[in-house]
Amino acid sequence: MTEATTPQHPEVLWAQRSSDTDPDKNVVYLTVNLPDIQEGTLKVELTGTTLTFSANAGDPGRNIPVRDYAFSLEFYDRIVPDRSTRKLSSRSLYFVLRKEEARLEYWPRLQKSNVRNAYIKTDFSKWVDQGEVEGEARDDDMDPMGGIGEGVPTLRGMGDLDA
Repeated sequence: MTEATTPQHPEVLWAQRSSDTDPDKNVVYLTVNLPDIQEGTLKVELTGTTLTFSANAGDPGRNIPVRDYAFSLEFYDRIVPDRSTRKLSSRSLYFVLRKEEARLEYWPRLQKSNVRNAYIKTDFSKWVDQGEVEGEARDDDMDPMGGIGEGVPTLRGMGDLDA
């Protein structure tokens, strides 16, 4: 970390898909929305129940100060780390997390605890209602900007989607 300061929370966006018949359609899309992550400082620990992230981000060459970022969260339900993927771009760190249990119901929230965190938000560019899975993103869509403007989600049926 750069200085002896408390790390900031990067914005975390998430959406999901569920299927009781196709395990490949049981995923959580999670984006750490943080430009200029310094790859050499990136630390990610993904387990079946948790994600821990820390990194420095910024670009002194473009007058963007380097800052420390970190967060840790416990997932609502189990994921399969060995089948999950991640991709680092200049704008974000993007994950496709595989849910362990194949079931039709969506998770009611990302985290196990029912406490709201201001830095965790629904990714409306990737969200579809539980009954509208035909227009879902493909796993090979590892471009975090993919699908913007396509399949704009509706707000009906979203209920308590706290992060």
